[in-house]
Amino acid sequence: MARWSGARVNHAASSAALREVEDQRKIVLVGNPNVGKSIFFGTWSGVYVEVSNFPGTTVEITRGRVGDDALFDTPGVYGVSSFNDEERVARDVILSADVVVNVVDATHLERDLFLTLQVVDMGIPMVVALNFCDEAQALGIHIDIPALEEALGAPIVPTTAAGGRGVAETLAALDRARPGRSHPEVEAKVLHLLDRIDSRPEALLVLEGDEVVAGRHGVEPLGEREHIYLLRRERVNAIVDDVVRRPERTGRFRDLLGRLCLEPVTGVPMLLLVMWGCYQLIGVWVAGGVVGVTEKTIMQGLYEPWIRGLVGRWVAEGSVVGQVLVGEFGVLTMTVTYLLGLLLPLVIGFYLALSLLEDSGYLPRLATLVDRAMTSIGLNGRAVIPLILGFGCVQLGTITTRILGSKRERTIATAILNFVVPCSAQLGVIAGMLAAVGPRLTLVYVAVILTCMAALGTGLARFLPGESTPLLIDLPPMRVPRLGNVLRKTFVRAYFFMKEAYVWFAAGAFGVSLLQVSGGLQAWQDLLAPLTRGWLKLPKEAATAFVMGMVRRDFGAAGLTALPLTPWQVVVSLTVITLFVPCIASLMILFKERGVKEAMAIWLGSWVLAFTVGGILAQVVL
Repeated sequence: MARWSGARVNHAASSAALREVEDQRKIVLVGNPNVGKSIFFGTWSGVYVEVSNFPGTTVEITRGRVGDDALFDTPGVYGVSSFNDEERVARDVILSADVVVNVVDATHLERDLFLTLQVVDMGIPMVVALNFCDEAQALGIHIDIPALEEALGAPIVPTTAAGGRGVAETLAALDRARPGRSHPEVEAKVLHLLDRIDSRPEALLVLEGDEVVAGRHGVEPLGEREHIYLLRRERVNAIVDDVVRRPERTGRFRDLLGRLCLEPVTGVPMLLLVMWGCYQLIGVWVAGGVVGVTEKTIMQGLYEPWIRGLVGRWVAEGSVVGQVLVGEFGVLTMTVTYLLGLLLPLVIGFYLALSLLEDSGYLPRLATLVDRAMTSIGLNGRAVIPLILGFGCVQLGTITTRILGSKRERTIATAILNFVVPCSAQLGVIAGMLAAVGPRLTLVYVAVILTCMAALGTGLARFLPGESTPLLIDLPPMRVPRLGNVLRKTFVRAYFFMKEAYVWFAAGAFGVSLLQVSGGLQAWQDLLAPLTRGWLKLPKEAATAFVMGMVRRDFGAAGLTALPLTPWQVVVSLTVITLFVPCIASLMILFKERGVKEAMAIWLGSWVLAFTVGGILAQVVL
C-alpha cells in the first residue's frame, strides 16, 4: 500500500517512540474512550508491546508491531487538539500516522463520528472499525453500513472485538485504507493553507486555532474552530439520521441499573456494596488467603532458605555483602519476597477488580457520582480511581494519577494518597488492632483520618496555582464484562506495573541495608525515641515501629501489635503510622512520577503531619 504522500511532520523527532519507527509504516489506533481499541492492539501486536511516557507528560503510549509495520494505541479522546495531555499526545501521534484505524462504538455513532470526521478532514488514509455491532443488534439498532461508507468515503468493517469478530478483517482492510470525504468548505480552506503549511493534517489544526501546531510553523492560529465544529456536528447529525434506524426506546434492566448508579439515594448504597465486594476480593481473599501462601509458605518458607543457602556457599551471611544480599532487608530476600509474594498478588487482584469495574461500565458512573464531593478538595470525580487503588497499594494509586487532567490535580491526589491513605497490607493490621479497642475508638480514628484528608485536600486546592479540570467523561452502557478482555488487561497492567516497580524497590532496599550495616537504622530509632515518649506518650519501642514503617507500611503497623498499649495509645499510634511517611517503594515511585522536589516535600511534610496530629491527639486523650 502506498504511503500518505503528505510531508512528514517536523516534530516527530520529539518522541523517541516515533523516531525509532521513522522508516516503518505507522498504523495508529484512534477513538473515544471505552471503544475497544486495546483489543485490536492486543490481538494485532501479539507479545511485542512497549509502554512508555510521551516526552514532557505522564501519558503512556503503547507501541507494538504488526508484520513490518509499527502499531500505536493512542489515549481515548473526543477530538484532536491541545486541551489536555491526552489530546496533545494523541494529536502528535496521529499527525505522524500513515494509516489511522478509527474504532467507533456502533451504539453511539452520534458521539463517535465527530472524531471520525476530524480525521477525515485531516486527509489521512483510514479504516473505520464499527465496534460493538452485537450490542447494536441487541438494542435493535440497524446501521446501513454501505450508506455510512459512502458518506464517510473510507472503508468500514463491522466488528465485535471482544468476541474476536471482525478484528482480522479490519487488519486485512488496511490495504484498502484511503482518505475520507472531507466537508467541501473545510477542504477548500485547508487547501488554501498548504502554500504556507506543508502538512494537510497540521493545516487543519492551524485552521481550528491550535496554538501549539501554529507555533511550529511560525504562523498565527486561525479562529475557525467553532465554525468548523458546527459544520462537523451538523454533518454527523445528518449522517446518523440517514444511516441509523433505532427502535422505540423501551426500558431495559441494564439502562435502569446505569441510572440507579448515578442517583445519590441508590448510588451510594451500590457504591458501598461494590466496595465491600472489592474488599472481600482483595482485602480478604488476596491479602489474607493468597498472600498467606505466596509470601509466607512459598517465599519465606521455601525461597528465602534456599537463596540464603545458595549465597552462603560464597559469602558469609553476617558480612556486609551477606546482609545486603540476604539479610533482613536483603536485595535477594526481602525485595524478591515483597515483590513476588506480597505485591504481585495484590497488584493482580486490584487490576482484576479495576478491569471488571471498567468493562462493566460502572467506573465512569462512580466518577460521576462522587464528582461534587471531589470538587470540594480540588479534584474531579475521575480522582476516585487512584484513591480507591491507593487503598490496595499507594504505588498503584500514585501511578494512576496520570489519568488526571492537570498537574495541580495530580499533585493534590498524590499528596492525599501518600499522606492519609493506608494500603491494604497496612489496613489489615490496622483493622485487627481497632477491632480490639471497640467501635467508639474506631470511629475516633476514622474521624481523625477523614478530617486530615479533607483539610489537606482543601488546603492544597486553595494554595496551589491553577484550576482543576471539569469532569468530562463518557458513560458507556452497563455490560457483563468479557472474561478474556478482563484477564488480558489485568495481565498487561500487572506486568508493566511490576516492570516499573521492581527497580525502584530494589534500590530502596539496597539503601536500607546499607543503613542497617552502618548503624544508621539504630541512630534513627535513638533520635525518635524522645519524641515518641514525650510528645506521643507511647512506649520507647514504638520508635522502632515508625522506623520500620519507612521500609514497609505494614511492617510499621505490625510492629505496634507486640507493644503493651492502652486502647487510647492504640488510636494514637495507628493515627501516626497511617499519616507517617510513604514506604520505600512508594517513595521511589514518588521520585519517578512527581520529581525530587515534590517527593521530598511530601516525605518531609508527612513527618510533620503525623507527629503533629498524633501529638495533639495524645495530649488531649492521654
